[in-house]
Amino acid sequence: MFEKILIANRGEIALRVIRACREMGIKSVAVHSTADADAMHVRMADESVCIGPAPSSESYLNKAAIISACEITGAQAVHPGYGFLSENASFAQALQDHGLTFIGPNAEHIRIMGDKITAKDTAKDLGIPVVPGSEGGVPDFETAKKVAEQIGYPVIIKATAGGGGRGMKVAKSAEELEIAFRTARSEAKAAFGNDEVYMEKYLQKPRHIEIQVFGDGKGKAVHLGERDCSLQRRHQKVFEEAPGPVITPKLRNEIGEICANAMQKLKYIGAGTIEFLYEDGKFYFIEMNTRLQVEHPVTEAIFGVDLVREQIRVASGLGLSFTQEELEINGHAIEVRINAEKIPNFSPCPGRITQFHAPGGLGVRMDSAIYDGYRIPPYYDSLIGKLIVHGRDRPEALARLKRALSELIIDGVDTSIPLFHLLLAEPDIQHGEYNIHWLEKWLAEKFA
Repeated sequence: MFEKILIANRGEIALRVIRACREMGIKSVAVHSTADADAMHVRMADESVCIGPAPSSESYLNKAAIISACEITGAQAVHPGYGFLSENASFAQALQDHGLTFIGPNAEHIRIMGDKITAKDTAKDLGIPVVPGSEGGVPDFETAKKVAEQIGYPVIIKATAGGGGRGMKVAKSAEELEIAFRTARSEAKAAFGNDEVYMEKYLQKPRHIEIQVFGDGKGKAVHLGERDCSLQRRHQKVFEEAPGPVITPKLRNEIGEICANAMQKLKYIGAGTIEFLYEDGKFYFIEMNTRLQVEHPVTEAIFGVDLVREQIRVASGLGLSFTQEELEINGHAIEVRINAEKIPNFSPCPGRITQFHAPGGLGVRMDSAIYDGYRIPPYYDSLIGKLIVHGRDRPEALARLKRALSELIIDGVDTSIPLFHLLLAEPDIQHGEYNIHWLEKWLAEKFA
């Protein structure tokens, strides 16, 4: 087992890893930018190292500085959290080259799943169902027309190096295809420096369902059910729950077994999430995230496992601490993302928090790194906390969420808390009847 782990991240996820380390008797090292000198993860870690100025490109994305911090402190492994370098194959390889352990999958698996076309081809080879679409990239408009005719409209054009909704356009007819194709390529070039795109059948009212998988790197893998992350704005999740309101035990076992078997074949190590669009009883692979997800706490709640602890265990060579047969779902969990944003335009709202009170009570968990007097810097993501609730069933979880939101106080900045008060009053949310387009349509109508 490792004696000291460096956390190459900030905010609530850095705290999450520090807590797991402390329970396991492992020393933790926090890294931080000059803007985060007073951050909670810096205060809670056993050691801390400043790795650069405020811009993430000069600090949290500075591979050389992070490796130097490992050498200075004697850290043997690096936990990347999510975001930043968590899915950077060259970083994972650089750590290995320096005799350090990357707490996550190997560089090759990150590389495979990081390219959307390669990921889709790999998923297909592993027996995972995929959305009908182009075989590889679509080099020009003439090819795009042929692909669209083969799979049928509507179609969606996506950047192969994409993510977060950038370089992604929908064409509902042949008349819309050319401008959608050229716009997607232009956005992809601007965002990722790579204008290659691919095409898929566009599903009308799908849900976003993701399967949590875990492998030991030696051919053993399990799945930990699904999460429904369909409530999204601009492809960014805001509300996640497990298990999914429309997924039956039979469907869960079928798709879970497919995913676990695929990870066994791949000899995947650590936590991963296989994301699907789900419509009319069928699953269609979107992508695989080779890291811990922001919404991992809802899975932890219903299975009673610590996924970060498990990541550390398998990275150290100890293997999985549970079998598939031992994993049983208990109740229902929901997570809402608390962002420092002004509703309804969702513009970032950095600033000083004048008062913070976290909710408590049975089945309530608040993952956050903010505190009274904390100044939210303008340089990073606007996520400042995650409120997670767990109940015996979905109605109890919803009631608990409503109660916990009423207790949560964050003064001094605008937050997304009012959004969730409004959403919980909606019958569609109460009954779990929503899809990936629901939230944007509701926002457009509510704040017209």
